Amino acid sequence: MAKKFLESEGYGIVHRWLGAKGFEPFTFQRETWEKFGRGYSGMVVAPTGFGKTYSVFLAVITDFLNNPDRYNGTLHLLWITPLRALAKDIAKAMTEAIDEIGLDWKVSVRNGDTPQAERASQTKKMPEILIITPESLQLLLAQKNNQRFFKNLKCVAIDEWHELIGSKRGVLVELALSQILSYRKTVKIWGITATIGNLDEAMEVLIPYDLKKTKVVAKENKKIDIIPIFPDEVEVLPWAGHLGAKLVDKVVPVILKSQTTILFTNTRSQAEMWYQLLLREYPDFAGQIAIHHSSIDRELRIWIEENLSSGYLKAVISTSSLDLGVDFKPVDTVIQVGSSKGVARFLQRAGRSGHSPFETSKIYFVPTHSLELIEVSALKEAVKQKVIEPRTPVVMSFDVLVQFLMTLAVGDGFDEKSLYPRIKSTHAFSEITDAEWQNLLQFITVGGGALKNYEEYHKVVIENGLYKVTSRRIAMLHRMNIGVIVSDAMLKVKFLGGGYIGMIEEYFITRLKKEDRFILAGRVLEISHIKEMTVFVRNSKGKAMIPSYLGGRLPLTSHLSHFLRLKLSDSLQAKSSEKELKFLHPLLVSQQRNSHIPKDDEFLVEMIETRDGHHLFMYPFEGRLIHEVMAALIAFRISKITPISFSMAMNDYGFELLSSQEIPIDEEVLKQILSRENLIQDVLSSVNATEMARRKFRDIAVISGMVVQNYPGVQKNNKSLQASSGLIFNVFEDYNPENLLFKQAYAEVFNQQIDEFRLMKAFQRIEKSKIILKFANAFTPLSFPIKVDSLRQSLTSEDLDSRIMRLQKEAMRKMIDS
Repeated sequence: MAKKFLESEGYGIVHRWLGAKGFEPFTFQRETWEKFGRGYSGMVVAPTGFGKTYSVFLAVITDFLNNPDRYNGTLHLLWITPLRALAKDIAKAMTEAIDEIGLDWKVSVRNGDTPQAERASQTKKMPEILIITPESLQLLLAQKNNQRFFKNLKCVAIDEWHELIGSKRGVLVELALSQILSYRKTVKIWGITATIGNLDEAMEVLIPYDLKKTKVVAKENKKIDIIPIFPDEVEVLPWAGHLGAKLVDKVVPVILKSQTTILFTNTRSQAEMWYQLLLREYPDFAGQIAIHHSSIDRELRIWIEENLSSGYLKAVISTSSLDLGVDFKPVDTVIQVGSSKGVARFLQRAGRSGHSPFETSKIYFVPTHSLELIEVSALKEAVKQKVIEPRTPVVMSFDVLVQFLMTLAVGDGFDEKSLYPRIKSTHAFSEITDAEWQNLLQFITVGGGALKNYEEYHKVVIENGLYKVTSRRIAMLHRMNIGVIVSDAMLKVKFLGGGYIGMIEEYFITRLKKEDRFILAGRVLEISHIKEMTVFVRNSKGKAMIPSYLGGRLPLTSHLSHFLRLKLSDSLQAKSSEKELKFLHPLLVSQQRNSHIPKDDEFLVEMIETRDGHHLFMYPFEGRLIHEVMAALIAFRISKITPISFSMAMNDYGFELLSSQEIPIDEEVLKQILSRENLIQDVLSSVNATEMARRKFRDIAVISGMVVQNYPGVQKNNKSLQASSGLIFNVFEDYNPENLLFKQAYAEVFNQQIDEFRLMKAFQRIEKSKIILKFANAFTPLSFPIKVDSLRQSLTSEDLDSRIMRLQKEAMRKMIDS
């Protein structure tokens, strides 16, 4: 550390302020402040709760205190954050620090929740620090003379970069940074991230520019205590979903003995269910617990966040809406219900408890079925080995680039010759070709090849060499639709007498009738009527449906899959210290006795015959999304040997193919159908890639503005969006298959839905493994949860419960007989 910096006036003021609060700066914080003062951009990496925010925020404050003459006007620090809840919390912490240090700087927030009057005030005079989401930053760039906002800017900080880098929102950030740097070349860029598996790449994606760059990595480690909640006895034939609810009586005491708890679920429907379960089990929680997710009214979410911070609430049941670095100091316990699906997500959620540096983050794991306890063991091993998933950056997403070009055209317009090298300087579009660039310019001006005869796609005109939007209507619709998160159509939910409750997805509510009841925000609501895009309801009581939301299932990461396979491989030889595997011993013994527990270098295939037909089970442990593709592929390859039809089911551990005909499987056939040869060609033949691309194209069409989702006072419904985008897809398919957006739809199918890279890696591993084929006479502990998942698709919950009980009894009897 430079002695000169430690003796500077700015450092002295900040150090004394921290000392008065009982804090001593960490080495990584001091290093960031010093490097910032020397003109560096960079990346700060530190565990949750160690003050990553202060590392960059106080760097700007310290630099100002040392060099006040360099800071003129307003907006010195632009702070980009992915979460609205995060913005409010950060603003509060920054304002408190500024006031106590004695500066007259103002901190403001700008996002979708910011009132119009406040946004107008910011536009007239920017604050010194503006906290903003990627979408709201794009809206700033869509304003006329937007360069004025950034003329005094010293630093852009990108918070939670690990959350943005793997999404199209990250591309929005990359493009915005390229534009800001064109206005002000001296701006420093600082990324802030928790531990990430591809740190060097993450920094290069954010800062690909010729700037002085540095990486500041904290040496401190966060202590994490992972505590599984065990059922009273192991269920030898487990099934997903029901066990979590049975453990509510063990969760209540954990909440009662803690100061404040966040209970995380993976889906909004699961959050609603757990809110009801906790109230039913312990009625005194009424008024002390709340539910938080993205479909709940903004005012209610803000109230919950404030009362979580104050310690008024005993517990909050949440989805990923509270995942990121929101500092709720009273929270000393986190509960994770069901699989977290990834190491990074688990650590992120654990870090919401014990948020100060030297506290231990305490996280309880509530399995939704017995097998998930193996994940606890896998997570502990991953944490011990400090293995974190990498985040793959998004590249060549032309829909986002089209939206950005429109944003610039709506603002001050752009000169394509000077803009092109700036776009190429970003990581996302470093590989763009001259021909692709000209193709995009043609698309925004005359609709490209296939759409040139349609006036509505002639959006941009060229005036004096600048590409501009001159139509007020086109500009208004573009601003209303900025963003890359394309959600399924949401309907507002309101009381008949007035009062907004939240949002519900169209596909769920259209399945209900008048006077049907459903649960939202913890309330039982009865449908009165639906008018346009609003559901009018009244309060009710009694049994009600819990909404299901599309896209609720998170994919299991390859890193967690790896540790799962390792733990299962060693499960029967597990050390006594591994409580989870010790507890699961009866289940594991049953699996080994009736079939096999695959070692890490083995691949298990089970054949089971029941009154339902012939079942083929395979266990790649690669997650539901990969298994969906693999199931279709294996079914296709078997049908090439013998004409046969299958129904399919899958979970994160494996998949099932069920047929009424005998399935011709032996070692030779397995070698053939599990081969890597012609893998992608066979995948294309087995899945309907065109239909998958058609569904992907809907989002691409919305993001690029080909299809408009939001009009003044109206949101287009799902059916309408799909129909409109489907027509354009057909036009491109027939007349312009070289269209970049059309080709992007197929690229996204391969990279995201089929996940070509992970699929290839899985088949490489399987080819090297010893294939174990077992013929079992009943469902095994590994196969039973997959079987239950297949029944869910066709049975009501009451029928499902009775069917499961019958299957369990039947399978247990056969096991005993054998």
